[in-house]
Amino acid sequence: MSPLQIPAPPISGFTLGGFTIHFYAFCVLAGIVVAAWLARRRFIRRGGEADRFDSAIFVIVIVGIIGARLYHVITDNQLYFGPGRDPWQAFNIRNGGLGIWGGVMLGGLAAWLVCRRYRFDFGSFADVLAPALLFAQAIGRLGNWFNQELFGRPTDLPWGLYVDPRYRPEGYESYETFHPTFAYEMVWNTIGGFVLLWAERRFKLGRGKLFSCYVLWYTFGRFFIEAVRIDPANHVGGWRVNSYVSVICFVGALILLIWQLRRRPGVMLWPFGFAKPGTGLTPARPRADLAGDTGAAEISDDTASAGSGDPPDRETVKNP
Repeated sequence: MSPLQIPAPPISGFTLGGFTIHFYAFCVLAGIVVAAWLARRRFIRRGGEADRFDSAIFVIVIVGIIGARLYHVITDNQLYFGPGRDPWQAFNIRNGGLGIWGGVMLGGLAAWLVCRRYRFDFGSFADVLAPALLFAQAIGRLGNWFNQELFGRPTDLPWGLYVDPRYRPEGYESYETFHPTFAYEMVWNTIGGFVLLWAERRFKLGRGKLFSCYVLWYTFGRFFIEAVRIDPANHVGGWRVNSYVSVICFVGALILLIWQLRRRPGVMLWPFGFAKPGTGLTPARPRADLAGDTGAAEISDDTASAGSGDPPDRETVKNP
């Protein structure tokens, strides 16, 4: 056995009062908590109020979990419906089964409605969440290790994942170690979270552009990781459904990013309001070389809050 080999988890949960609690759920919850903490800090630093963010993120998380479960049940319906299957298990998320695509789509819809309710700039709000989402996905993937699921083809690489015989797919019973694809995604998402935080500062990515980069980063890695996985999934033309979704989302995000760079340049300094006196927050004034020859920041028309009582001239710094 290689010292780098990933062992099977000794346990996947524990029983409390006759109720089984799975570590998968703890990993998902830990990812949500870390993401909410980071996004909350980013939101407040952009002039937002903590109470409003807490209300917004509660709704987004609940709707996102529902969307993630719906996507999984729809795309892997054979696991819950048909001869010998229990449809009620579709409501049991303790054993795993959350599709990130559904979470982002339905959670994104909830975020859009929340932004309309509070008069937030939707693109800027999505940017606040972008790196936090990658960190949350990375932490949540650890739950797949506890469930011994979402691994890849057999491998003899030093970092292969040992899988207990009862969790090995049909036709792979004679193999012991497999590609730890969930770990690949953990590493990819963690790196991506830090890359987004760096790119946001380096290239002044705002007004929705950072979220587009999030989609590009995640789908690029997910496409190749998906090709290694061997867990049961629906296929179309030899490809897994999630592979098609990755390609479609990647192309869509690339087109959107190109449009944003041309039509929505720069970053809004205070997209969620201005800091209250006494908070210690002050706006980072744009340097002359970021604002063009005039040395002045461009005023963004779409940030005006006519009739709302808010200052109408939140500033937008153009990309260098």
